[in-house]
Amino acid sequence: MVFVNGLSGTRRLASPVRLTLAERLGEGIDGAWWPHSDSLAHELPELVSILHRPLGEIVDIRVNWSNADAQLDLDTIATGNRWAIGTQTRRPRLMLVAGRSQCVKLLVLPCKTSQSLGGLVMRRAAAMHITDEVRYSPLLEAADGVLRVAQVESTRWLGTVSSTGAAEV
Repeated sequence: MVFVNGLSGTRRLASPVRLTLAERLGEGIDGAWWPHSDSLAHELPELVSILHRPLGEIVDIRVNWSNADAQLDLDTIATGNRWAIGTQTRRPRLMLVAGRSQCVKLLVLPCKTSQSLGGLVMRRAAAMHITDEVRYSPLLEAADGVLRVAQVESTRWLGTVSSTGAAEV
């Protein structure tokens, strides 16, 4: 998993930003952000700072949820529970971050997601290599299930969005 703090100089964050990005952007879900707390507004400035380099100046951020929406518990998948695709209150949270040069669609993981599942979902969201020891595990199947539902939600929410942020419905 990639942990980034996005800061120059010697200052390090006590809790680095947990973010993964695919090498090629604009092909569905481009990565994942895993905040440390439920206070996304508190952690958003660091995320924006980190995304400035690959995207250029951040000009727009969109999310597919409201404060009234319940957050999806990704660990329920790992225990065999499922949810209905497209349900209003149980859909995966997505964020579209548009910069001057590119945009990314990020899956936003709930802060309370287990380390094992969260790490795999982040790797899968960014199309990163998976080790042989987890390749055929139920946990990887769960992570892939999260990504499948996130892709469906992404298409429902935005249609197809190019890497420049233009909607292609």
